[in-house]
Amino acid sequence: MNAREIFDRLVNLDETERIEAKRSAEIGNSVMETVCAFANEPGLGGGHLLLGVAREEMALFPSYEVVGIDSPDKLASELATRCRSEFNVPVRVDIRQEALNDKVVLLVFVPEAQPGEKPVYFKSQGLPRGALRRIGPTDQRCTEDDLTVFYEGRGSEAYDFNAVADATLDDIDPDAIADYRKARAEANPDAEELRWSDPELLLALGCVRPLEGRQVPTVAGLMLFGKAIALRRFFPMMRVDYIRVPGREWVPDPEKRFDSIEIRDPLIRLIRRATAAVMDDLPKGFSLPEGQLQRQDVYRVPQRVIREAIVNAVMHRNYRAQSPIQIIRYSNRLEIINPGFSLKSPEHLGEPGSLSRNPRIAAVLHESRFAETKGSGIRVMRDMMAQAGLTPPAFESDRAQDKFSARYLFHHFLGPDDIAWLSRFKDLALTDEEARALIWVREVGAIDNATLRELNRVDPLAASQKLRRLRDARLLKQMGKGSATYYIPTDQLLGDGLPPQSETLSPDLVGLSPDLVGLSPDLVGLSPDSERDVLLAELAPEIRERVTQLGQRSRDKDRLKETLLAICGQRYFSADELARITGRNAEYLQKGYLSPLIAEGQLAYRYPDDPTHPQQAYGLAESIAG
Repeated sequence: MNAREIFDRLVNLDETERIEAKRSAEIGNSVMETVCAFANEPGLGGGHLLLGVAREEMALFPSYEVVGIDSPDKLASELATRCRSEFNVPVRVDIRQEALNDKVVLLVFVPEAQPGEKPVYFKSQGLPRGALRRIGPTDQRCTEDDLTVFYEGRGSEAYDFNAVADATLDDIDPDAIADYRKARAEANPDAEELRWSDPELLLALGCVRPLEGRQVPTVAGLMLFGKAIALRRFFPMMRVDYIRVPGREWVPDPEKRFDSIEIRDPLIRLIRRATAAVMDDLPKGFSLPEGQLQRQDVYRVPQRVIREAIVNAVMHRNYRAQSPIQIIRYSNRLEIINPGFSLKSPEHLGEPGSLSRNPRIAAVLHESRFAETKGSGIRVMRDMMAQAGLTPPAFESDRAQDKFSARYLFHHFLGPDDIAWLSRFKDLALTDEEARALIWVREVGAIDNATLRELNRVDPLAASQKLRRLRDARLLKQMGKGSATYYIPTDQLLGDGLPPQSETLSPDLVGLSPDLVGLSPDLVGLSPDSERDVLLAELAPEIRERVTQLGQRSRDKDRLKETLLAICGQRYFSADELARITGRNAEYLQKGYLSPLIAEGQLAYRYPDDPTHPQQAYGLAESIAG
C-alpha cells in the first residue's frame, strides 16, 4: 500500500493491528516500540508506520492531519540506524518518502521477524520488558507467558513441562491415569498408547521427565494426574471455585455471603465435577415431544457450551499464577474467569489456529475429546448459543490483570420480554446489533467496543459507531477514554422517568427512527445527513460557506470558535445541533468551546437558571449581539 491508501484507512478505520500513525518530528521511543511490536506479533506479517501524520484525540470520528516531515532523509537514516543497533537482532525496515497533501511523509513497513529471531527486544532493557507485542492497535510489553509463544516457535520448553523437583511418582494417582485411559479409549479404541504401561504413558505424555537420575512429575503431570494431597501441597491455589451470587452484581458485603464450592482434582475429574456442579444449578425449562408422556428438562445454556468453557479455562490458564479459576453464577448469567490473558489477540478469537500456553495439558485434553480441534472451541460456543437462541457469549482478555473472562447470559435473545422492553425506545432506529448491546448492558451493567464486537461479529469501526450512537441517544454514558473507554447504562435506558410505550415491536424491530433528544421537532424522522441539511438551510449563505470551509477535520480552533459564534447569532442551538452542523462530537464542543464561550460572556444559555436543562441551547450573548 502507498501512503494515500494508508492515510485513507486511518481516516475510515482509525489505527488498526497493522497500521500506526505518528507525528514524529524525531524518532522517539514510541516509534521504536511499535517497530518492535510489529516485528514480534505472531502471524501478523508485519505492519505499516506512517510518519508525519497527527491525530486529533477529541474528534467525533477518527481525525488525522498530514503535518509532514521537515528533514525526511535525516529521519529515515536515524530510524534505519536505530533498527539495526538497538534490538537483539537487526530489524530491516523498508522506508519510503512519499508526498501526501503536498507534504512529505515517511511510509515504513516493518516485516515480521523469523521464528528463530523472536522475541525481538531492546538490548538495554532485556527480557521480558524489552520485548513488545502488537495487540489490536496498541503496543504491549511482553510477559513471561508471551515469551513462551515465541520460544515454542523455536521448539523450546513451555512451563507445563517444568519438573517439580520435590515431587515423586508416589504423587501420581493411578485412578486419574485410569480415567484418562477410559476417555482415550472412548475417543480412539485403537490408540497405541493404551497398550503402554503407566510409566511409559506418563513419559510419552510429558508428564514425567528425568531429573538427577530419577523420574520426576512435571507441572502437567501433577495437574493431569496428581493426587489431591499433592495438588494441595505443590499448587494450593490450583482449584476451581464455583460461586453462587444472589442477584446480578458481585456482593462484597460479608453480611450477604455467597455460596461457594471448591473443586480440587486432577483435570479430567475436575472438568467433570465442575461441569456437573454448574449444570445442576442452571435454570431449566422443559419440553414435551409429540408422542411422549414424560416431559424432558432443557437447560437454558447447552451442556456442551458449559463443558467447552470450563475446558478452555483449565487448558489455557496461567499455572504460574497462584489464584483459582472462578465460575460465578449470577441470577441472569454465568461468568468464568481464569488467570492468564489470551495469548491470541482478542481480534482473532474463534479463528482457526491456537496459541497454547500449556501444550502438554492441551494435547491430553484434545486426545481424550474434552477439547475441540485447535482454535475451534470459541467458535463452537458461539454457534451453540446461537442455535439455542441465546445472546452470544462475550470474551474479555485483560493483560494488565492477567485474566480471561467469559460471560454467558441465560435468557433468549429478543424474546417477548426483551421486545416489550425495547418498545420503550420505539422512536429509535435500533438495529439488531444495537438491540443486542442494550440488552447486554441492561443485564451486565457495562459494555465496551470489544464486547460489542463479540456480540455481533462486527469490526472495531462499526462497533464504535454503534456505541457512539447509543451514547448520543442518551442511553449509554461514556466512561474512560482511549483504549480504556467503556459505557454504562443511563437512567433513561433503565427506565427512570421513561414510561413504556403501549405499542409492541415486531421481532425485526422495524418502524423505529433516530433518537432526537436535543434536536428541534422539524428534524424528527430524518437521517443524520438530512438533519444536517435542514440545519444548514437555516443559516445565512455566508455562514453556510464558513461551515463548508471549516470541514470536519480542521485543527484551526479560532476558526471553529468564530463559526460557532456566527451560527449561534441566528438563534439558540443545542449542543447536538451544533455537533450535527460542524461534524464534531457534542461533548467535545461543550467542553472545548461552548462552556468557555459561556464563561467569557460571548454565548448565553437559553435556560440560564438551569445549565443542565435537557433542552439547553446556546445563543449569542446580548452584549455581543447588540
